[in-house]
Amino acid sequence: MSTKRFAARSAALTAACGLTALLAAAPAFAHVSAQPGEAAKGGHAKIAFRVPNERPNASTVQVKVTFPEAQPLSSVRTKPMPGWTAEVERVQIAPVQVAGTEVKEAVRSITWTAQPGNRIGPNEFNEFEATLGTLPDDVDEFVMPTFQTYDNGEVVKWDTPTPPNGEEPEHPAPTLKLVEDAEGGHSHGSGSEEQAAGGAGDDTARWLGGAGLLVGALGVGIGAGALARSRSAGSAGAGSTGKDES
Repeated sequence: MSTKRFAARSAALTAACGLTALLAAAPAFAHVSAQPGEAAKGGHAKIAFRVPNERPNASTVQVKVTFPEAQPLSSVRTKPMPGWTAEVERVQIAPVQVAGTEVKEAVRSITWTAQPGNRIGPNEFNEFEATLGTLPDDVDEFVMPTFQTYDNGEVVKWDTPTPPNGEEPEHPAPTLKLVEDAEGGHSHGSGSEEQAAGGAGDDTARWLGGAGLLVGALGVGIGAGALARSRSAGSAGAGSTGKDES
C-alpha cells in the first residue's frame, strides 16, 4: 500500500473514531441528570446534578431538585458553588424507618439560585453537587423531579419517570439506580457519608469524560484536515505525472 493511500485511510479512520466518540457522549448532555446515576442502598452518595442550558436565547437562573416523600432523606449537604446560593427545605414528618434509621425530619428539596451576574448561558452546562442520605434500602430507583427556570420566566419540569420498557420520556426525571454494595450489604453511618463527600473518583470520571469529548472533537478536525491534505497531495502528484509523460 502506498504511503499516500495509507495516510488517507488513517485520516478517515481518525475522523470516524472522533465522530463516534462525540455521538456516544451526546446523550449525557441532552437533559438534566444525576451523575454517576448509581448508589448503594441504605447508604450515602455524592451526586452531581448536571444541568445543560437547552435554550438558544435564554439562560438558566434556578435549579430546584425535589425528593420523594415516600422515601424521605434525613441528610443533605450541598457543595459551595461560587455565584450560586443553595437553599435546603426540611419538614417535620411522622417518624418512619429508613434503612434501619428513624427519620423525623425529611429533606424535601434543594434550590440553587444564581446570584446577579451569574447564570448558565446558551451552549453551556453546570453541575450542582450534594451528598444525599440515608438512601432507602427497599426500592431499586430513587426519582428526583427537577425544575429548571430560565431568565425569561420559562420553567421546564424534568419530572417524568422512565417506564419499565426503558424508553426515555421527553422530560425524564433525574434518577438514581439503587444497588447492593460490593459486600452484598448496605452502607451505614457517618463513615459512608464522609466517603461520599470525598468523591474523588466521581470527579476524576467526569474530568475524563470531558477529556474524551475534547479528544473526539480534535480527532474529527485533525482527521478531516489530514484527509483533505492527502487528497490535495494526490491530485498534485497525478498532475505532475501527466506532465512528465508528455
